[in-house]
Amino acid sequence: MRSMGLFLLLILLPGLVLAEPGIPALTLSTGEDGSQSYSLTLQILALMTVLTLLPAALLMMTSFTRIIIVLAILRQAMGVQSTPSNQIMIGLALFLTFFIMSPVFSTAYENGVQPYMDGDIEATAAIEQVSQPFREFMLAQTRESDIALFAEIGGYSAIESPDDVPFSLLLPAFVTSELKTAFQIGFLIFVPFLIIDLVVASVLMAMGMMMLSPMLISLPFKLMLFVLIDGWALLMGTLASSFYI
Repeated sequence: MRSMGLFLLLILLPGLVLAEPGIPALTLSTGEDGSQSYSLTLQILALMTVLTLLPAALLMMTSFTRIIIVLAILRQAMGVQSTPSNQIMIGLALFLTFFIMSPVFSTAYENGVQPYMDGDIEATAAIEQVSQPFREFMLAQTRESDIALFAEIGGYSAIESPDDVPFSLLLPAFVTSELKTAFQIGFLIFVPFLIIDLVVASVLMAMGMMMLSPMLISLPFKLMLFVLIDGWALLMGTLASSFYI
């Protein structure tokens, strides 16, 4: 529950920043006939734009990408096209993401959100303190080759240490690294199930049963293998530990 509350606070933080004294969000105008009309300023438009983009940005800055891709590859390898359903997979990926990112969320809340709500630091400092744990997490998961690639594309030439990596460069490099890692894990998951498919197809061909689908016969064996090795616990534990090795 604490992680969920922190996630909501992170979403609302830009709204707190935009809500500082400045341009009024709501303007009341009185007409010549005494009627009143209300108009919204660009502040509300900016706030809605930030809130629209922030969930996608947070998903890209966390472990969600790697987890959902691995789960999708697992479902494809097992040959169960719609089980578990997309809703179950996304929910599982989200809650596992909250579990993995809990230390990051807690640090961001304690160092940035709580001091800002107590009035101890300004909004700019709060944003910096909130983003720092995410930056450290992303740097730990990002390959140097991906950072070098986007630094070359973006024309960044003064990167001498991880602290010099700008956030605009770190985000695409992190997503690229996560995609590479997810497909590497997916390949290792796919191989055992592929071997079962090959064995079953060879046996059916040797028996002359050409009209019988190998996928139909291999599915029970793949399910049995996954259950016998306690596949879900093994997969979830491996994914969670892969971020903090």
